[in-house]
Amino acid sequence: MQIGQFSTAAPPADTQFEAELTPTVITSCIMAATGGLMFGYDIGISGDVTSMDDFLIKFFPKVYRRKQEKVDNNYCKFDNQGLQLFTSSLFLAGLTATFFASYTTRKLGRRVTMLIAGIFFILGVIFSGAAQNLAMLIVGRILLGCGVGFSNQAVPVFLSEIAPTRIRGLNILFQLNITVGILFANLATYGTSRLHPWGWRLPFSLAGIPAILVTLGGLFVVDTPNSLIERGHLNEGKAVLKKMRGTDDIEFELNQLIEASRVSHRVKHPFCNLLLRRNRPPLIIAILLQMFQQCTGINMIMFYTPVLFRLVGFKSDAALYSALITGMVNVLSTLVSTYFIDWVGRRLLLLEAGLQMFLSLVVITVVFGVKITDNSDKINQGYAVLVLVMACIFVAAFAWSWGPLGWLIPSEIFPLETRSAGQSVAVCVNLLCTFVVAQAFLSTLCHLKYGVLAFFAGCVIVMSLFVLFFLPETKNVPIVEMTERVWKKHWYWKRFMDGDETTFEDDVRQTVA
Repeated sequence: MQIGQFSTAAPPADTQFEAELTPTVITSCIMAATGGLMFGYDIGISGDVTSMDDFLIKFFPKVYRRKQEKVDNNYCKFDNQGLQLFTSSLFLAGLTATFFASYTTRKLGRRVTMLIAGIFFILGVIFSGAAQNLAMLIVGRILLGCGVGFSNQAVPVFLSEIAPTRIRGLNILFQLNITVGILFANLATYGTSRLHPWGWRLPFSLAGIPAILVTLGGLFVVDTPNSLIERGHLNEGKAVLKKMRGTDDIEFELNQLIEASRVSHRVKHPFCNLLLRRNRPPLIIAILLQMFQQCTGINMIMFYTPVLFRLVGFKSDAALYSALITGMVNVLSTLVSTYFIDWVGRRLLLLEAGLQMFLSLVVITVVFGVKITDNSDKINQGYAVLVLVMACIFVAAFAWSWGPLGWLIPSEIFPLETRSAGQSVAVCVNLLCTFVVAQAFLSTLCHLKYGVLAFFAGCVIVMSLFVLFFLPETKNVPIVEMTERVWKKHWYWKRFMDGDETTFEDDVRQTVA
């Protein structure tokens, strides 16, 4: 069946596509979102195992010896490039893998890309759990990072394309699973911390559970109608669309997908087309949202929570327990956003969270600046608890705003012809910024001390101003109508929407002529 057999007349601008929340959609979203579970587990395990003495003795003995010293610069106890490389290597590998994942997402489909991610995850778990030396441990992290690159590329796009417009906040399942994965890692590490000297192997090995779930998701979910139609499987795409929407009245949405596919087929070099004038608004927003997500300082909390709590006076077990508390807050707060995200909209959640994160960071900065000196061994328990409370308030704000929305918004604002490339750029920027934070934070903490917290607080102000003036509201807007209903009506971005529908290839031919 050819595309030309269908009418491509667009529905009125205020049309909402007919759709029900069908069991197929629910099942597919849950299975696909397990990619976030694995990503979150990898994030959580990075910081938690570094607080386990047996792990440090085997792989980072210098850090262990410095940790035992009574007189030292408290801010520099964990400053070690090898230790930071253990955390950051995963994200550097993911950064590289996402470019390959962009190709597979577009040419082979979202489902196959998730399957590839699952295979990388399983291999990474095997190497990490059986590691005998630092090199083997890093190889395991690199394999896990490749899985992250493929998973983070495919899953958010899959969720945004499969969910009905009015509840596209289902994309938040990805972030929810990230928070559950972090909590799962906290529980695994806390439960095995007393098993000497091999207890650290169990948290790495237990990552096999989410790794298998990701692989099963890649095997059994149905690909999105968008991907099927884009790859020429029109009849299958139409059948899947009917099944997912729970109605036969899918002509408007089908026609929009067909037209988007027609435009997509004209694009031979999607990364180059991202640079076209009309694609700059979503590209700029996607890049900045990923940068801002990391500039909140959240990975300072997620990666190095036990380190920070040890710094303010918690003992080893208490530091792990405190990390577990912040993990629970992370999950519960993400659940809150599943209700509000399609009700109050994206902008309001981001602005409220910006104020909340700023105030909590200011309090933590003051406590660190006033109560923690280079050589102090103890801090008043009341101040330590205050830091824990402020960290929970900070994590809660992030979890119902910048966490899920940092993935949701980029996945819904690109047109089909550049969606996989745009998502690839978003994932790339996210992993690059995450790598920088993971690799540099402990060294920066050593040199800037509490000033690094003040830096993150300043970043929160800048990103909140960006949201206030430049981020359009996208709730309840069909993905295929973003240009007409969002970009062309925004006070600033509308200047880029000049009606030019040429592709990068067209521009090259005109230049040559």
